[in-house]
Amino acid sequence: MCLGIPGRIVEWVDRDNAIATAEVSGVRRAINLGLIDDAEIGDWVLIHVGFAMSRLDEAEADATFEFLRQLGDPYEAELKELKASQIE
Repeated sequence: MCLGIPGRIVEWVDRDNAIATAEVSGVRRAINLGLIDDAEIGDWVLIHVGFAMSRLDEAEADATFEFLRQLGDPYEAELKELKASQIE
């Protein structure tokens, strides 16, 4: 199962190429923000396979996290894969 997981943009890696670092449940990874207009540090985005697909507000991010936690195993598996990945 592939999930879109909320993450918060914490820093720019390469603004010209729309690459930033996002934090997802304590894990920081590089993501592509090319699909999001005017993304900024602190924005919440929905991330799927390394791409930010849409912007979320904090309430939407919290509600999505709660739903994902209720899924149990698929969410835990997705977090495990994220922690083990080496996106550069």
